[in-house]
Amino acid sequence: MSTENSTAPSDIQQADGISKDARRRVLWGSFFGNFVEWFDYAVYGYLAATISQAFFPETDRQTALLATFAVFAISFFIRPLGGFVWGHIGDRLGRRTALSLSILIMSGATFCIALIPSYAVIGVGAPILLLAVRVVQGFSAAGEYAGASAFLVEYAPANRRGLYAAVVPASTAAGLLLGSLLAALLSIVLTPEQMTEWGWRLPFLLAAPMGLIGRYIRTKLEDTPAFRAIEDQAETTHAPVKDMFSKHWRALLLAVGAVLLNAVGFYVILSYMPTYLSEELGFGSTESFFATTIALTTYIGFIFLTGLASDRFGRKRVLLTASVAFILFTVPAFMLLDTGSFAMVLLVQIALGAMLTLNDGTLPSFLAELFPTRIRYSGFAVSFNLSNAVFGGTAPFMATLLIGMMHTKLAPAWYLVAAAAVSLVAVLCAKETSNRPLAH
Repeated sequence: MSTENSTAPSDIQQADGISKDARRRVLWGSFFGNFVEWFDYAVYGYLAATISQAFFPETDRQTALLATFAVFAISFFIRPLGGFVWGHIGDRLGRRTALSLSILIMSGATFCIALIPSYAVIGVGAPILLLAVRVVQGFSAAGEYAGASAFLVEYAPANRRGLYAAVVPASTAAGLLLGSLLAALLSIVLTPEQMTEWGWRLPFLLAAPMGLIGRYIRTKLEDTPAFRAIEDQAETTHAPVKDMFSKHWRALLLAVGAVLLNAVGFYVILSYMPTYLSEELGFGSTESFFATTIALTTYIGFIFLTGLASDRFGRKRVLLTASVAFILFTVPAFMLLDTGSFAMVLLVQIALGAMLTLNDGTLPSFLAELFPTRIRYSGFAVSFNLSNAVFGGTAPFMATLLIGMMHTKLAPAWYLVAAAAVSLVAVLCAKETSNRPLAH
């Protein structure tokens, strides 16, 4: 008498021993966790103009905005230190452990921002508290992007690592998208006075419940097969950072350079742009947020196409295409933004977002593949956060400062061109990683 196989199709193991159901849980858990972390972290950028009035009311508008972006930038300076700490935890104790802790810290810090009294209530203590909480956020964010990328790459089929890793920038953009939607909604339903007094606090209050959900999902996932393999064979290193600097310093330098376009491009195009449109080009805040929301939506779709392209054509080819595109087309694109046409603004933002996905959709798999398993988290986290600390977190501040110094609204575009040129050189000097075994 024949018997039917009782194993569900989704539970059948693939050739590498990982079931489709396990991979599906990992994809969902990684997407939601990263989504929560980057919504928490990025909503500050969308509400910068309003926050500046609440915490720096006694200065002129541009100085207040610079002060708000300075707080934004300073929070990034802790990220290299966070990269070392989270990299050590992720390479010694496991990817899941690091990711589960980081989401709790991020959500708690974000929730605290909503509770900080304004300058009118406690004076200079208000911006000091804001800075302290942003530093905690920066420390937590240092472990998220690198950890989620390593987690997905180590679970992915060998020929789909680019596509799986693209989930990380897609979920990051989804977090930004929710922040943009909430900011747009609040700007519509609340008066400017209500926004300054209490409306800006509402998105930060969402951090607590979302963070608890994300933490719960992550604790239900197993650590990656690659990490468990080196753990079972006692091949984890006691000093991943030391090994990284002594044996893989060249890969580290190339990674820092390759990240530069992502660092500047991401925060100029997807975070600073609403402020640029409203403060520099004179568009309404609702229009500015709407344009960025549409650009983010298309960005999420493009990012998966880029992941597929990097699996098919290789990481280097796609990354080089991104750098060349930014060098050639960024300045003309910013010129078109200043035509006064909202339709043109929308088209330009979609085009810039599509160009950015060529870099952002490929970078997570490229960086994860640059380093061997036992130092993968550390190598990724340190390089990614060092470049973001110096150039990413300072991008809105530098864009605003350069506009004032150079007396041209095209200053952010030239800053992007310079970042693309550095990334171009770094990627040219790197080897192709997509066709190499992950353990190497």
